[in-house]
Amino acid sequence: MAKKKKLKAGKGGGDDSDGLVKKAQKRKKSLIEKIEGPSEADKLIPRTLEERMAARRIVVVLEKCPLECVTPRKGAMELLNSDDHKGICAKTGRDLADVRPDITHQCLMALLDSPLNKAGKLLIYLHTANNILIEIHPSLRVPRTFKRFAGLCVELLQRQKIRAAGANETLMKVVSNPVEKYLPPGCRRFGMSVSGRQVKMRDFAAELDKAELSSPVPIVFSVGGVAHGDPVTEGNFGAGYVEENLSICPFGLSAACVCSKICNEFEYLWGIC
Repeated sequence: MAKKKKLKAGKGGGDDSDGLVKKAQKRKKSLIEKIEGPSEADKLIPRTLEERMAARRIVVVLEKCPLECVTPRKGAMELLNSDDHKGICAKTGRDLADVRPDITHQCLMALLDSPLNKAGKLLIYLHTANNILIEIHPSLRVPRTFKRFAGLCVELLQRQKIRAAGANETLMKVVSNPVEKYLPPGCRRFGMSVSGRQVKMRDFAAELDKAELSSPVPIVFSVGGVAHGDPVTEGNFGAGYVEENLSICPFGLSAACVCSKICNEFEYLWGIC
């Protein structure tokens, strides 16, 4: 009888351990693991710093992105936004237009889904309003809904990096400031501003490409990831490294539209699509 009891206990212990393993595996299924990591089709993506610094490439820096964590209730960390945290904004005297992380979400979808990025010709950095610099890997697939994107950003700001599931790749990571040390030496740097010099984007891109034929280097564009204002003219953001401000339209454009215009013109110019 004693032996039978021991055998039963052993079997029960095994079932319990299996159950614990399954529960642990379920807990691991977070937003991070739902992101698709790099595949074999990503061979064109630059892997090393030397590859990023060379060849014809576009670098987009989204300035003053409103990515900030708040704790509206005990034990819950959320991404501050104008829809869910109106009460917090009212208490702290924050303008609702200044807490629009959905703009960053729209910009990232426009950039990372572009053929320019699929061809390995695009690099992206986010510079937040709290002076946090984030490097985005070209193989990142941005969550389609804002709710999932907000959860991803909270994970990033807490852990400092987001790794791909089943691949040894860091998709998003917090890096040290300033952004200038990640920009290639000798590259052209332009800020997109309503108050800048009026240009037609297609003609301007063609002129840049002709000038860089002898020694092609990446071209940097600084875009304000905000609902209003002009971050590229502020000293703490784009003004520190931008050589000239450009205006590509007499009307005010959204940040996502500006990102799409940049990608479209260089896709056409370089014969990507």
